[in-house]
Amino acid sequence: MSFFFDPQIATSAKVMEIIYIFMGGMCVYTAFKNLKDKENPAQVGTFIFWFLLGIVLALGQWLPPLASGVLVVLMCLPAVFKKVAKGQVAVPSDDETRGNFEKIGMKIFIPTLCIGVFAIVCAINGLGVGLSALNGVAIGVVLAMLILMLQNKTNTFKVFLSDSERMLSTVGPLSMLPMLLACLGAVFTQAGVGEVIAQVVGTIIPEGNVTIGIIVYAIGMMLFTMIMGNAFAAITVMTVGIGYPFVLAYGANPTVIGMLALTCGYCGTLCTPMAANFNTVPVALLNMKKQFGVIQNQVLIAAIMIVIQIIMMIAMQ
Repeated sequence: MSFFFDPQIATSAKVMEIIYIFMGGMCVYTAFKNLKDKENPAQVGTFIFWFLLGIVLALGQWLPPLASGVLVVLMCLPAVFKKVAKGQVAVPSDDETRGNFEKIGMKIFIPTLCIGVFAIVCAINGLGVGLSALNGVAIGVVLAMLILMLQNKTNTFKVFLSDSERMLSTVGPLSMLPMLLACLGAVFTQAGVGEVIAQVVGTIIPEGNVTIGIIVYAIGMMLFTMIMGNAFAAITVMTVGIGYPFVLAYGANPTVIGMLALTCGYCGTLCTPMAANFNTVPVALLNMKKQFGVIQNQVLIAAIMIVIQIIMMIAMQ
């Protein structure tokens, strides 16, 4: 408990730790529910994955780094060998869904808006107690749950627990991908990948040619985001390797270049299965027949957008 009573630790960090504990508890619940589910074709593997993930999320603050690393490796094994599966899922009937819509209607979007509103409010002033945007998202989720309970009395805590488990079981190991990719960006930066890229690109871009530098930087952001699945992870590496030495160092506006570089990265997000929460999770949730159906419908838009972003970067530099 010393962590939560330490005055030197920010309030936002303490709140996030509480959130992680709840997230870990949800994963542990999912683990035991699937272990007891006779219809799950991979009961043990599914249990191991969700249980170890729950332990890492809930207790990661207090586990030794080596122990956390070992648990993560063990957790990934069932996923690698395709031993994580979905068991019995209680899906609402069409009549139930139609009845809820007739009762609530478009007011269903009020709880959703709460999440975004509190994220923005906490990002701006932290509600006066130093909370972060991520804290705001969690607060918004709790408030959304309360509003949903008021909108429909059948929305009990058990309903939220079951639906959360249904979501996790449906998405499966893909739910881990955003977190792993976010870590990958930090690892690449620490490993000096940016410096290596700078050395390679330096033999291609003519010295002082900012226009060529912008084009390579933008396309590099798109391609690297496709590899890493996360534009925020890619921009640190690409800015160190290309953005600063070949564009910003020659007087380009860092605000304009930085913002548009991120949107170039988002063009890569539209084209990669590594961006699981955008392109792979919807396929699982909607039971789409084409594994890359979402990406196929976004490639043309991404190609048009990357050209527009490059033109804007050159014109506004």
